[in-house]
This record gives sequence, C-alpha cells and structure tokens, in this order.
Amino acid sequence: MNTLHCLCRYHMILLLTTVGIVACSEKKETTQNSAYAPEYRLIPAQKVLFNSFVDCNMAEAWVGDTFRIFPGKYGEDPVWGNARDLKYADGRNAEEAFARKAGEFTEPRIPANAPVGTPGLHGAVWFETVYQDSRDSTGRTLYGVYHNENYPATLPYNAGTGEGYKNERWPQGLTGPTSPAAVCRIGIMKSTNGGRSWTNRGLFIEDLQPRMILKPQNTSNTFAGGVGDPSAVASGEYLYLFYGEYGYPGQYDQTSYDPEKEWSGQCISVARIRLSDLDNPAGKAQRWDGRGFSAPWNGVGAPIASLQIPRGAGGGAASSPTGGFHWGPSVSWNTHLNAWVMLMGKVTGPSWAGSSVHISFNPNKDLGEAMQSQAWTKPKLLLNKPGYFLWYPSLQPMNTPDDVANKHTCLRLGQRARLFVKNIKPERSEYMSEYIIDFNPSSTR
Repeated sequence: MNTLHCLCRYHMILLLTTVGIVACSEKKETTQNSAYAPEYRLIPAQKVLFNSFVDCNMAEAWVGDTFRIFPGKYGEDPVWGNARDLKYADGRNAEEAFARKAGEFTEPRIPANAPVGTPGLHGAVWFETVYQDSRDSTGRTLYGVYHNENYPATLPYNAGTGEGYKNERWPQGLTGPTSPAAVCRIGIMKSTNGGRSWTNRGLFIEDLQPRMILKPQNTSNTFAGGVGDPSAVASGEYLYLFYGEYGYPGQYDQTSYDPEKEWSGQCISVARIRLSDLDNPAGKAQRWDGRGFSAPWNGVGAPIASLQIPRGAGGGAASSPTGGFHWGPSVSWNTHLNAWVMLMGKVTGPSWAGSSVHISFNPNKDLGEAMQSQAWTKPKLLLNKPGYFLWYPSLQPMNTPDDVANKHTCLRLGQRARLFVKNIKPERSEYMSEYIIDFNPSSTR
C-alpha cells in the first residue's frame, strides 16, 4: 500500500520489542496445493539499512556487469504531495548498490503527468518489478512494471471510456477525514538504455468505477479499490503478475453489499500477458478466473485460494478496518530448490497494520500448465515483530561469488539470500535487513 509511507504516525502502539522468528523445518501439508514443503531457516546477520526512499518492492536488474536498483516514487499525488523520488543506483553487486548514499542516486527521465482529462500518465508510480528482455544481449531493454495510484481529482470519471472515479460517497484516506482514499492500477514502462529513461507503454490491469467500495462500508482508510503491490515473473511465453486485489468482485451496491462476497474476491491474485505484448499491453492481459486465464484485464478474476485467510481463521475484506488478508507478494525462482518462493505481508488492522512476514512455495516451474499457477502452499509465518508494521518483504542477492556469477536478482536466487523488509516504527521507518534465509539442501527435489 504505497501511499502509506507516513503511516508511522497513525494507529501505532509499541506493544513489544522482541522479535518472533520462525526457523522452519516444515512438515508436508496434506492439501493438494500444499504438498511441497522445503526446509528453511532465518540466520541473524549484521543489520543493513538502505539509505534512500523505498515504499514498494525493490525493482532491479543486471545491466551488463552493473547491478542497478530502481526504488522510490514519481508523479502527482494530491494527498502526500508530488514526488521525484524514483531514482536508480548502481553497484558491482547487490550489496554495493544497496549501500549507496541518497546523494549517489540518479533520477531517470520519466514521462510527465498529463493534464487532467487528457490521455497519458496520471497519478504517481512506483516500479515494483523490472523484467529484462532476454532477446537483448546487452541487457539494456527493460520493462518496468509499476504500481499507479490515482484519485477522483487526478483521474475523474469519463463516461465515454468508463475510466476514472466519481467523487461521490468516496471513502476516507490516510491523512484524516478530508483526505480521499487512493485507487491503484498496474502499468508498464519501457527502457532501451538500461533504465536511464522510460516511455509509458500503458496499463497492465485495472478495476473500474463500478467495483469501487464506497461509504458507508469502506472504513479501512486505505484504498477505495483497485489492483496493486505487484510482483511479476516470466514463465514460458508469458509475464505472470501476482498482485493485491482490493476491489469488489462484481458491481458494488451500497444496498446489497456483502462483506463475505468482498472477501471472496480478495486478495493475492494472478494475471498474465504475453511477453510479445509488453510494448502495447493495454487490453492484452488476462486474469485467472478460477479455472483458467480467461477474465479480461479490467474484469473480475479470482484470488489464489491457498493464499486466502479463511473467514473462520480471521480472514476479512480489504475495506474493513479489522483486515484479515495477505498482500504485497514478492516472487522469485529459487535455483537451489527448483521452486518458486513467495513472500508476503499480512494485514490485521486499519491502515494496513500488520507485524508479520509469511512465506509460500510453488514447485511448478511452468506457471501456465493446468492449475500450476495456483499451486502455492499455505503461507507460513517467517518473521514477526509485534508492535511494528512490516511491509514489502523480499529476498535479495548478496555479493557471494554464486550471486555475482549467476547475476542473481530478487527474481532469481540461490540457496541463501538477504531478507529485506520495510520496518515501520512510531518514530521512523526503515528499509532494512537483519536476517539471511537459508534453504536447506535436503529439501531439493
């Protein structure tokens, strides 16, 4: 939830300072899509603090022999203020890039926001994943998958196109009763020079006005609806997008609103688009609908069932201040396990409150075969810090010979990786790492 970077002054009660760590040697699950259970453990490591602004998944790529990262936010935001924080920094390895000082980051050329009511880029963007075109041997052709936030003021409703939002019964945002909630969408930008400049290619997926959840039901002080906080990975001929679904699974109606129905359509979902369509993505993606990738890019899909929190176990709707869902997936292929690994946060209260990080696995490399995009294990607790807010967990490469030789990124990793997370406390927030995760050799397939 990217507009939440100032949340540290909201709803924060420091309950405990002890850290709960789950060092796991998991027993195999009995459910069909949870049969795979590798061993893993967290190892305390020297604390690493990131020196620049992060409020999203860390997007990165190797450009030749340079490891390049793209944190930050860019664009118009009437609630938090316009931003020019989306920048990049380089290193000979991941650790060197992550250690760069704020003044060592460079601002890329990004398209300016278009005037309200005209075609173009609207609202603010955060790069969440960088897909590197394998056809370019130089490594300079990049596709940035971005989280995009708008409001009725920046993207007013257009009856002709159906896009945009009506400022009617609009829910409250994060800075008080007069602030509006945001709506998130997901789009794609392209760079042909390694990320020094970008062109906007269009939207990947979005939810339209009829699916916004309004007053009086929406009281979470977060989103009015939409899709966001994504992580994208390539498998076969497709780019698979794992994302948070925050809209109503159908047309929202104040008189017939059902919180259980809202919950049934949330929260971590998956869509895909052909790699050959990334230059012109609008209208090309398809969402998972429960049986296949058949729902349209702006239609109603179905979440990954194994990642949902059951109602009886505290699961709830995203518009509720009591929370009850996993969010913010970060997906990587692990060459040691020969499996996909997903990290995610967990919302337990208003304004995206949640103190834990969870982990899930999928041993099926081909995400397009049958139900394999859905075959994720039930999330297990990886890290807990009661009294804190933990957002945007991800696994990151280090400076080991294996990481450098194989040019590992957050999308492709080996036996060991750094666990990074945004750690929000009452007095400040930090993007940091205090642990290394080790995947035990006995768990390989």
